[in-house]
Amino acid sequence: MSDEFFREFLNADSGFFLRTGTLLERFQSQHQLIEVYDTPQWGRLFRLDGCNMTSERDEFIYHENLVHPAALSHPAPRNALVIGGGDGGSSEELLKHRSIERVTLCELDQAVIDISKKYLETVHHRVFDEPKLRVRVEDGYGFLRGTDERFDLIVLDLTDPVGAAAALYTPAFFVACKQALEPGGALTLHIGSPYYQPERFRRGVLDLRSVFAVVRPYLMFIPIYSALWGMAVASDTLDPCAFDAKDVDAAIVGRKLPDLRYYNGAIHHAQFALPNCVAALVRKNQAVVRGDACRSIEP
Repeated sequence: MSDEFFREFLNADSGFFLRTGTLLERFQSQHQLIEVYDTPQWGRLFRLDGCNMTSERDEFIYHENLVHPAALSHPAPRNALVIGGGDGGSSEELLKHRSIERVTLCELDQAVIDISKKYLETVHHRVFDEPKLRVRVEDGYGFLRGTDERFDLIVLDLTDPVGAAAALYTPAFFVACKQALEPGGALTLHIGSPYYQPERFRRGVLDLRSVFAVVRPYLMFIPIYSALWGMAVASDTLDPCAFDAKDVDAAIVGRKLPDLRYYNGAIHHAQFALPNCVAALVRKNQAVVRGDACRSIEP
C-alpha cells in the first residue's frame, strides 16, 4: 500500500487528504493536467489539475443528484445538453430516462473523454457507444452561441469556476443557457460548498436568480470532495420543490429508472430543505462576513 497521500484544499485554511494508491496515468493535455489513480478507498479516481473529479465508488452520488432532481421534475425530457462531463457519468444518468431522444455532450478536452473510456467504464457504463449520445469536442460557450437547438435540460458538469471554466459561471453564460432552453426546461449545475466556499455558493445562487425566475439550491455530501456540496436547479417555470417524496417515488417507478443507488423521493424532498445559515447565505442583500464559513454569517 502506498505511503503517499493527496492533499486538496477546500479553501485557504482547510482541506483533506486521501491515500494515493497506484498511479495509472498522468499527462498534460492541451488544456489541463490529467491523472488517474487506483486508490484503496475510492477505486479508480480521476483528477484534473490536482483536484478530484470523480471516482468509481462514489460517482453515483454526484451524477444522480446533478441529473435527476430536474429530469424527474420535467414531465417528459427529450433533448438534453451536457456541457463538460467528459467522464460520461451525467450522460449515462440522463439516458436512463426513456423519453430522452438525444443527449449532446459538449466537452472541451478530447483527452478527458479518451481517458474516461480507458479507465472509467464503471462511471459511464459504455455510454459513449449509445446511439442517442452525440459528442462535440468544443467550448461550451461557443457551442451555445452557434446552435439553434433547444433543450429540455442543460446540465453544467464543470470543473470549479477558475481558468477556462470561470466564464461558464457568469450571468451572461446563464442567459445563453436560458435562451437555449425549451419552455419548461431547466438548467442544473454544482455551485460549491456553502461552508468552505460560501461566497462562491452565494454568488452562484444570486447570479442564477438574476436570470431565472425559479432557482432552487440543494445540498448533499460528496465523499471525494470531503464536503457538504451545493447544486442548483434553475428554470423560469419548472420547480422541483413542487414535488413531494411520493410524487418523486411514483415518477421513478413510472419511468422504470434502473439501479438508482442514492436518489429517491425522500432524498429529493430532504435535500432542498436548507439549514438556516445556508438559507441566510443566499437571502437577498445578505453579505458574508470576511468571506468566512456559513456559521459566520451576520444574523
